[in-house]
Amino acid sequence: MSDNLHIRKAKKDIPAILKLYGQPEIDNGVSLSLDEAAEIFNRIQRYPDYALYIAELDDRIAGSFGLLIMDNLGHLGTPSVIVEDVVVAPDLQNRGVGKEMMRYAFVLAARSDCYKITLSANCKRKKAHTFYESLGFEKHGYSYTILIR
Repeated sequence: MSDNLHIRKAKKDIPAILKLYGQPEIDNGVSLSLDEAAEIFNRIQRYPDYALYIAELDDRIAGSFGLLIMDNLGHLGTPSVIVEDVVVAPDLQNRGVGKEMMRYAFVLAARSDCYKITLSANCKRKKAHTFYESLGFEKHGYSYTILIR
């Protein structure tokens, strides 16, 4: 991976992030309006241990992910991490961007003394499954969803 890849917390990057999430494989080419996204981003920033991160490659936003450090009463109070909304620009996939983003998530989890990292991927996203398994993630249990709207 290029030395020009940097991962940081998102700031005023909403337009570029929306473009990433508008991919057909992610949100069927549809994305939030800039105002809707800004409102949600402001709420995210108020969570104590939840942040949206971006990967920049050669001054371009190449990918993004959300990371939540969750306190637990179980597991003797040891926190865990949930990674959500992982996305890489289509023309930059298979170049190590996603791998570096996940490596960064692992570092953040270790710094917070978390015992696990959890994520989910839609059953249809076979390439994503292969990617996560290549990083050492294992299928564990079942994920259940109820669509409420």
